[in-house]
Amino acid sequence: MTMLLATPALATDVNRLYTETCAACHGADRLGAIGPALLPENLGRLKQAEAEKVVAEGRDATQMPAFKDQLSADQIKALVKLVYSPVPALPLWGAEEIKASHLEVTKAADLPAKPPFKADPLNLFTVVEGGDHHVSIVDGDHMKPLYRFQSRFALHGGAKYSPDGRFVYFASRDGWISKVDMWTGKLMAEIRAGINTRNVAVSDDGRFLMVGNVLPHTLVALDASDLSLMQVIPVEGDGKTSRVSAVYTAPPRHSFIVALRDLEEIWEIPYADDAAPVINGLAHSREKGLEEGIGPQGRFGALRIRTPDYLDDFFFDPGYERVMGASRDGKKGMVVDLDLKRKVADLDLGGMPHLGSGIVFKQGDRYLMATPHLKEAMVSIIDMTTWETVKRIPTLGPGFFMRGHENSPYAWVDVSMGKEKDAMQIIDTRTLEIVKTIRPAPGKLTRHVEFNRDGSKLLLSLSEKDGAVMVLDAKTFAEEKRLPMSAPIGKYNVWNKINYSSGTSH
Repeated sequence: MTMLLATPALATDVNRLYTETCAACHGADRLGAIGPALLPENLGRLKQAEAEKVVAEGRDATQMPAFKDQLSADQIKALVKLVYSPVPALPLWGAEEIKASHLEVTKAADLPAKPPFKADPLNLFTVVEGGDHHVSIVDGDHMKPLYRFQSRFALHGGAKYSPDGRFVYFASRDGWISKVDMWTGKLMAEIRAGINTRNVAVSDDGRFLMVGNVLPHTLVALDASDLSLMQVIPVEGDGKTSRVSAVYTAPPRHSFIVALRDLEEIWEIPYADDAAPVINGLAHSREKGLEEGIGPQGRFGALRIRTPDYLDDFFFDPGYERVMGASRDGKKGMVVDLDLKRKVADLDLGGMPHLGSGIVFKQGDRYLMATPHLKEAMVSIIDMTTWETVKRIPTLGPGFFMRGHENSPYAWVDVSMGKEKDAMQIIDTRTLEIVKTIRPAPGKLTRHVEFNRDGSKLLLSLSEKDGAVMVLDAKTFAEEKRLPMSAPIGKYNVWNKINYSSGTSH
């Protein structure tokens, strides 16, 4: 890169320009190397004008240099136009490439047997800082950072934990899966499972990871102990392939549930050692060894559940027997019974509900589910027995994140998708009314609440480059302190996640 910075103004031919300027870090095929992949699917969250600014001025806290002194404005525009154009053929990233990327950094035998700090190890938080691509581990007892380490570029905000809370797993947008020790902040292992990755799920027994990819159209099963590759599963059916919207763990079912963008199906992938054989279509017997019509699928066979529409977002009932799904157009939804393997109810949901950020709470003898909407200023409340929308609560704008806790009567929702991006609104789950609106950082992007283990405190993100995580009292809503951080995105408490708290995402 130093050599490139010393190079005079480069040729105007855009492909040569890319080779001379970008390929060393981002790969000659634009699939990524030490820098992230430069494909339209990977750059969807970055506007082209912002990308031009990055090329010209560089990116802080990364190896991305500034090219404004080496490239003209026209050359920068041409480069950005190139990387936002699709590649001629669907990129391949198979078992050979995945295995070659595998890195083992720290051995489990080298880790301490006891926490090297005085705090509840199950009350730790993982905070993803998107501003400079770092992660902070925060002590939830004393509300102070324990460790801060550099992450892969553009982590997905949703960290996942091992069942005992000892390890945390991250997925980057360009396919890197990382395993980190929560007690020391040490990187254990990494592997690149895809080119554009949606998310990762951890089995309830802690043995397996399942990675869902947008590019290529695959699911990738990994051994959770060292992230070594177990199986690559093509996502295909009826003569076509599909991108993965998301993959989730259904703990009582000991299976992964997969949402697909391009097939009108839900996939269920059992992972228990004694799981029954997966049978799609006609079969003579379910007894092992006597099945008919079952092709070789490896350990992780996918049961295909047909649906009457594409489903882009999921939310499960408390027993993981039924799944709520939102349609792609954001105008309706449905409930699919995973045991009956068919749709059992329609949902009256418009405004593109963000089901993946929904919460569950109990009101009397019924369970209610609450979800914000990405395109309408409201929160919808749904009865999880009748599947009726019992109330729509008007908010100051469309929201993205919602949180609650079993020990708190309040649900928190941001309105960050609208003009009132600095507001947080607090709903009393007993009355289904907004009881307070707070603006702890007027004019600044404020979003994503996460409670501590007992629900007495909560963390709130001031998601600006010079931002912070704010610590608030869950009863009085008063701010107690701020922990400076760079554009904090997701924050996840170990206890709440590994115990599948009804107030947080799973």
